[in-house]
Amino acid sequence: MALKYFLRFDIEPQTQLMRITCIFLLVFLISKSLCSQTFEIKGKVIDGKNNIIPFANILLLQASDSTFVKGTSADDNGLFRLTEVEPNLYLLQASYVGRGSEPRALDIKQDVSLGALVILLEATNLDEVVVVSKRPTLRRLPDRLVFSVENTVVSQGSSWDILKSTPGVIVNQEELQIKGQAATVYINDRKVQLSGQEVKDLLEGFSGSNIKSVEVIANPPARYDAESGPILNIVTSKNIFPGYKGSVNARYTQAVFPKFSFGTSHYYKTEKLNLFANYSINPQKEVKKTTKGVNFLDDTNSIFSRWASDYEQKYWSKAHNASFILDYDIDDRNSLNVTSNMAINPNREKQTNLNAVIRNGSNQVDSTFVTQNIAEFDNTNLAFDLTYVHKMKKPGARLSVNGHFTYYDAQTHQDLNSNYFDNNGNFLRNFGFDTDSGQDIQIFTGQADYSTPLGNASLETGLKISSIASESNMDFFNFVGADDSVDASLSDNYTYDENVYAGYFSFVKNWDKWSMKLGLRGELTDATGTSLTLSESIEQEFFEAFPSVYLLYSPSDKHSFALDYGRNVDRPKYSDLNPFRIFFNESDFVEGNPRLTPSFSHNFNFNYTLNSEFFFDVYYRDNGRNIAGLVFQNNENQTLFDVRQNVLGSKSYGLDFTLSKGITPFWFLYAYTSLFHEEETFLAVQSNNQEYTAEVDGVYGYWANYLTLSKDRSFTGEITMTYFSNFLFGSFVSSEQLNLTVGLRKSFFNNRAIVSIATEDILERYNATFTSKYLNQDNFYRFRGETQFIRFGFTYNFGNFKLEDNQRGIDKKERERLQIKE
Repeated sequence: MALKYFLRFDIEPQTQLMRITCIFLLVFLISKSLCSQTFEIKGKVIDGKNNIIPFANILLLQASDSTFVKGTSADDNGLFRLTEVEPNLYLLQASYVGRGSEPRALDIKQDVSLGALVILLEATNLDEVVVVSKRPTLRRLPDRLVFSVENTVVSQGSSWDILKSTPGVIVNQEELQIKGQAATVYINDRKVQLSGQEVKDLLEGFSGSNIKSVEVIANPPARYDAESGPILNIVTSKNIFPGYKGSVNARYTQAVFPKFSFGTSHYYKTEKLNLFANYSINPQKEVKKTTKGVNFLDDTNSIFSRWASDYEQKYWSKAHNASFILDYDIDDRNSLNVTSNMAINPNREKQTNLNAVIRNGSNQVDSTFVTQNIAEFDNTNLAFDLTYVHKMKKPGARLSVNGHFTYYDAQTHQDLNSNYFDNNGNFLRNFGFDTDSGQDIQIFTGQADYSTPLGNASLETGLKISSIASESNMDFFNFVGADDSVDASLSDNYTYDENVYAGYFSFVKNWDKWSMKLGLRGELTDATGTSLTLSESIEQEFFEAFPSVYLLYSPSDKHSFALDYGRNVDRPKYSDLNPFRIFFNESDFVEGNPRLTPSFSHNFNFNYTLNSEFFFDVYYRDNGRNIAGLVFQNNENQTLFDVRQNVLGSKSYGLDFTLSKGITPFWFLYAYTSLFHEEETFLAVQSNNQEYTAEVDGVYGYWANYLTLSKDRSFTGEITMTYFSNFLFGSFVSSEQLNLTVGLRKSFFNNRAIVSIATEDILERYNATFTSKYLNQDNFYRFRGETQFIRFGFTYNFGNFKLEDNQRGIDKKERERLQIKE
């Protein structure tokens, strides 16, 4: 009999969608206005000694977010002229050979003759070290923190180094987090559509010298999907000159096994056309070792069986990544963007060898078993994005329309065999099976956004529709032996279809020392998951509102106070909904849960900034029925299984303190410390469904020292230390972690060639033990990856390599839920 699960509201979906559409069209028609007059800005560029600077770059930026508007260059007499400037608030800056003038605020209502923009070209001498880079700065906007790093000592490293040094960012198990939540990385407001390790590899190869700033968006505003979570947006510098540039890069890493990667990228710009293409290949062989222990308990909570298992997993992969981007300016008001990404990882293999010892309650060996588990994977991920932007006649008003398609295919074959022996090593029995599984996902989205200024305020509104179709299958066959927990009935076919209709409004206003941003997003979800084998269907249909509020008060240049609130949603990953079992052996497996429902969170932050060097942040987050991976032991059947579950409640809060300060002209210190509390309450399904709360009080610390070691800044160094006291991971609590890293970087030939060396986990204390001990549950595991290594890197830039490219990812939150269990 089919199972039905409904979440409904009293407004019909069609009626709600029609209302959203009508409101959007009404705002669009009211806001659109007729053409407006444009003006001219002119001036000259000089140095600190009143000498003219010919051919300097002139950049006109939006005052609200420092985004690029237009630019030109000074002539041989240092004179410049910007024409057709629409009325608005701007920042104007001149730059030359990596140095810039102080940004000048302009309220353009008429033609402006500036006089001179001054660029200080003199270097600062300190004994034998000459430092010409400035220090990084931090600036709070109503909905984000902007970390400006252009031409600073921090920018001498990689993009990954910069993100690790950004206030409010925690690095946990190579994952970038903000207040305990995984952060999504964007480049120029385009999402980087790669896995966690691939994102790290990409950012380590992306030079920090190309970065203007990093935006930390703890509570994304209404224009982002309600499930966006925290965002780290990398904003690259802009360049107005046409030309070509390219680069090749390679890295060699010596860990347990040697690894290497190679990539090349090419960028070409004309007056109307920008083209970018890149390709990388990353062959890998790595080993991961895991130790697991389970103490099975009887009705009196006495141990009657002790299982100790050692896993050695070896991975082979050859990942190919490619992207192509085309930007075309049809005219001054219309532009087109085409972006395509390809990630192919064929013939990936994972081989797991397990040795287990089973002891009785007296700690005497009862039996042993060995398991060999070989899995082969083929993954294909293709994405295509088309965006059209139209600048309206009203200054600052614009309309953009976007269409997106993703095709994702993952195929897996598994071969598992176990042999059991008594305490004397005599063969008892064997057991094994094969599985074939696959997942095919297609994602379609369409979105329209409109923004317009309203006096000294601005309004943004938009509509979005997304459609996801997922089909999965799991087939068991070739059984050897017999076992109660594994049988052919576990085979299944599962389909999941989801449609989300969304509309949003966002209003921004600035006055005196205050800034305010208000947003409201509504999302209507209609989803159905069906097990074809079991003839079971689960439906979800609901409408939810997601408000956001941001307030910023800056009484002076030294003090800044900010308060923000946002409501978000976390939707289950497609693979987590599949009701399949993925086995490590027949007593240890991961199980999907088609009854997962989205969880909703409330996020509060209060921030205080002193002199742009000291930062205090108090936060509270109610995660509601958060989706967690919980591991349970069945004491009767002596099995261990990992299942996704909506917990009963989850919350976290904490106090963060950041110091971002130049100690000397050649030494910059970044220190980030977080004191936090995490807790989750869930049903202990193997303990008579008792409610249990797992909680920790933890400390996180990250201290980075950036050193300029040569007069021309071509030789830099870095010493960093990361410390984690503990943190909550489902029902597990982690042990202490410590990571010490040292790196050096040298550039040659005016930054055309760059050589780097880094060593990580020098003290070999970065791997943690995870323990789950409560009620009748007593188990642990210790994961040991290749965290200790030495890495050599080389990059060579050719062509006009100072051009900034149009590299970006594809901003689609639906793609982030793509994942296959291993």
